[in-house]
Amino acid sequence: MLQKREDIRNVAIIAHVDHGKTTLVDALLKQNGVFRENQEVVERVMDSNAIERERGITILSKNTAINYNGYKINIVDTPGHADFGGEVERVLKMVDGVVLLVDAFEGPMPQTKFVLGKAMELSLPVVVCVNKIDRPEARPDEVVDEVLELLMDLGASDEQIDCPFVFASARSGVASMDPKTPGTDMKPLLDTIIQHIPCPEGDPDAPTQMLISTIDYNEFVGRIGIGKISNGSVKVNQQVVLCNHHDSSKVIHTKVSKLYEFDGLKRVEVQEAKFGSIVALSGIPEIHIGDTICDPEKVEAIPFQKISEPTIAMYFMVNDSPLAGQEGKFVTSRHLRERLYRELNTDVSLRVEDTEAADCFKVSGRGELHLSVLIENMRREGYEFAVSKAEVLYKTDERGKKLEPMEVAYIDVPEEFTGTVIQKLTQRKGELAGMTPMNGGNTRLEFNIPSRGLIGYRNEFMTDTKGNGILNTAFEGYGPYKGDLNYRSTGSLIAYEAGEAITYGLYNAQERGILFIGPGTKVYSGMVIGQSPKAEDIEINVCKTKKLTNTRSSSSDEALRLVPPKVMSLEQCMDFIDTDELLEITPKSLRIRKKILDPLLRKRAAISKKNS
Repeated sequence: MLQKREDIRNVAIIAHVDHGKTTLVDALLKQNGVFRENQEVVERVMDSNAIERERGITILSKNTAINYNGYKINIVDTPGHADFGGEVERVLKMVDGVVLLVDAFEGPMPQTKFVLGKAMELSLPVVVCVNKIDRPEARPDEVVDEVLELLMDLGASDEQIDCPFVFASARSGVASMDPKTPGTDMKPLLDTIIQHIPCPEGDPDAPTQMLISTIDYNEFVGRIGIGKISNGSVKVNQQVVLCNHHDSSKVIHTKVSKLYEFDGLKRVEVQEAKFGSIVALSGIPEIHIGDTICDPEKVEAIPFQKISEPTIAMYFMVNDSPLAGQEGKFVTSRHLRERLYRELNTDVSLRVEDTEAADCFKVSGRGELHLSVLIENMRREGYEFAVSKAEVLYKTDERGKKLEPMEVAYIDVPEEFTGTVIQKLTQRKGELAGMTPMNGGNTRLEFNIPSRGLIGYRNEFMTDTKGNGILNTAFEGYGPYKGDLNYRSTGSLIAYEAGEAITYGLYNAQERGILFIGPGTKVYSGMVIGQSPKAEDIEINVCKTKKLTNTRSSSSDEALRLVPPKVMSLEQCMDFIDTDELLEITPKSLRIRKKILDPLLRKRAAISKKNS
């Protein structure tokens, strides 16, 4: 018989990127005594991964729990970036309601629509929290109207439209029910969660049933499955069966060796957990996202929506440049293959496929950011490899027509830059769908654009808008192919011979374009050392020394003034490379190179491509 667990609330915090989800969780943890009085706490404590801390974004969903007035509130902090939407989709299956966080100035953004749409599909009740009301330009009343409009657009039920609104400043740790009355703590939000988010329901006497929504990985215990117990209970050493809704052939008999519940930021070992609890369990190496843990007496998988397909792919390959193997710890195809397939343990939106070449793997993901985070993690772990230009994944319809992934891009820019942005995106096959003036002299542009039109555009966008523009995108689905597209209008400066870059050679080269390297850098023939302003590539000898005569000495080199080289980040390098180039990645260096290093063979390949 179905019963309710009145003492538990399971809630996910969903929002657009940078609207303050992780900061809100910080405030809730601090006010509920999770940290000692004198404990030093870093900001955004839930962003535990080094890359998350540096970039200020959440990549992986995290579980935490707080105890408030006799209730246990399990909280899931989710990512806001579209590239990590796979994380959001699956964690919503283990909660009974969501807190939708919206910036009091920006209002609902593309990713707000995406995550709220996913919550609507699962008929989850919503509590809306308008955050950052202490911003000078905050406009909470208008944002409330915009959220209600969005709920109606998404076909929300009457109960969902009748959702409560809480006004907060997560950074200050205060919330209130009225935007004009500043709060003193986060209690109004916690009370609203307890009143409006339903408690979990289940049958305590039924056979065990638990859906795995997230996988964690630990060197010592291996894979850890996290999910909500729907029916019955789970005990340590219990014999269970692993099955999957989408794979009827998967029936694995196993047992639970360790069981944990969440308490603050800790996982606490328990002997038994009842229905409605969000728990983590270890000791089952075959466990995957979407699997159901069942009692052997009643094997019944819980339905689980398929995760959205990847839209973008890159080739990861063994580094074969003349400088290969000098800086990395893991350099062979075996190392690369093992690491990429290990990533599938925790990243449900990623696909890895073997290719005809033994040392090359096709890796598909949800976007450039998704793949760049994987590359950066591998680089820090000591891997050395090369990657190709990101390319979109095409489909064909029933009539054999080519389809490509399409995005909606929302761009907020100061008025003086709108002309440049419209021109650039139109060249990239974008269509202007809307143009709205905003507060503070900004304009919001809405574009329908192929995903490949945005590849390599972000850095150009930041330069064009002098760092004042905000670009947000959301995947819209597949549309008809829009025709060929040139990714780059400029060529590359290519090193002509191997050696070490000399000041004299670089001084002559800098007149030809923007350099990426300085004196003393090791180079090889076919390595890209700069950007040419012209469309064609230029080969340059940067290892050339000055011929000495009896009247000129080598010390006169010191008088040559070099322009500082342009140092590019991983994303900038990924954006810059063209389809005939590779990015060589080592723990210490990022080098761009031509796929074909030999200049003669490169010319032959270019001629045959023109003729074909």
